[in-house]
Amino acid sequence: MKTAFILIAAVLAGCASKPLPPDWQANAKGALDASVDDYLKGHTAASAAEFREARAETAATGRLDHVAQVELVRCAAQAASLVFEDCPGYAALAADATPAQRAYAAYLAGQWDGLDVAQLPEQHRAVVTSGAIDKIEDPLSRLVASGALFKAGRMTPQGIVLAVDTASNQGWRRPLLTWLGVQEQRAKAAGDTAAAEQIRRRIALASNAP
Repeated sequence: MKTAFILIAAVLAGCASKPLPPDWQANAKGALDASVDDYLKGHTAASAAEFREARAETAATGRLDHVAQVELVRCAAQAASLVFEDCPGYAALAADATPAQRAYAAYLAGQWDGLDVAQLPEQHRAVVTSGAIDKIEDPLSRLVASGALFKAGRMTPQGIVLAVDTASNQGWRRPLLTWLGVQEQRAKAAGDTAAAEQIRRRIALASNAP
């Protein structure tokens, strides 16, 4: 998920002979990008408002698959933060989604049995076959892959550390807190009191950030 909204056309190279893209594409992309960023930073109300704008711009096309893509972007941001809800917005459109969108939805939900890996975005295919997330350069894609691995029950301790570091480096408080919570549970289960206390201090610091 290098860009949040894969349906948005690339920026024009300035050739006057090419028609300008329709306004809804730029408006939807801008609102959706802002929604994802605010969601990851923990700004829930702002994220919800921006998402409604992105969805409205896309719904104006009357294309069910376009709106399904917007809903999948929200599902992916939630998966990156280990929020595994039913994604009702996408579920209502699943019958009209493309095969690639259905495969991605199953991937996010950890439903990997019989998954058509070839339908996934390229950076996520190796995650299913080998569990490799360290080769994913884009931070958001890496966290989405981490969430999918966790949901599928294939996450490793090293992967959890990488997810924590990724969220921390980006200043994304919501996924940071959830992944730190996973780390804390593992430390407590292992009887590592010192590690658990250090993680709790990190959680307290991030929780109280303005």
